[in-house]
Amino acid sequence: MGCFQQKICAKSGLELFILKWTTDKKVKTTSMTTNLSQSEFTQLASEMQIEKTVQALQTHGIRVAVFDTGEEAKKYVLDQIPDGAEVYDSPSSTLELIGLTEQIEHTNRFQSVRARLSTLDYVTQRHEMRKLVAAPEVLVGSIQAITEQGEVLVASASGSQLGSAVFGAGTVIWVVSTQKLVGALEDGLRRIREYCFPLENIRAQQVYGQPSAINKLLTINAEHEPGRITIVLVKQRLGF
Repeated sequence: MGCFQQKICAKSGLELFILKWTTDKKVKTTSMTTNLSQSEFTQLASEMQIEKTVQALQTHGIRVAVFDTGEEAKKYVLDQIPDGAEVYDSPSSTLELIGLTEQIEHTNRFQSVRARLSTLDYVTQRHEMRKLVAAPEVLVGSIQAITEQGEVLVASASGSQLGSAVFGAGTVIWVVSTQKLVGALEDGLRRIREYCFPLENIRAQQVYGQPSAINKLLTINAEHEPGRITIVLVKQRLGF
């Protein structure tokens, strides 16, 4: 999740995850682990868990909005983006499923960073591309896990979306299914390794022709600028 554009994704291996995926035996092992993790990591959170997580996030300076459907979440996100804003939507299955990717990249109301990137040459204009991704006015995307203590986990292969999430973007909006809420940090790491990575790895090979990796892993414990980050929780299974 988070690459400059398709040809760069193919070069970097796309965003997410690394652990095991070389021999056929490892592939088989990973697939078995994924099957065992399906029910644990795809179950929507209870109201009690949502409430506890929301309180922890808010205590840590992160805004939270909760919606029943992806359609409601999409409308909310679009309403949060000022007219004319420079927006980078990092690659996300969640955004694609609810139609946000299409809205952001094909509207005249915003300046789409990804649309701009598609006009640049990776070889000769790579530095300009890095700067565009590193400091957009608004970053929209998703993440892999949130703990009940309010810790947010973002995994990446290239790290292209991490700089803007940490500091570069003026506003960060993450759309997150409540199936991504976990009890503790260890559970979040397991969710990434056992559930997210195998699925993203398969997708990356199908779309970009090469495997993915967990090369870089970001943990956000709190936001020093209260309200800069907004997490939009959706009580619907979206993404992975």
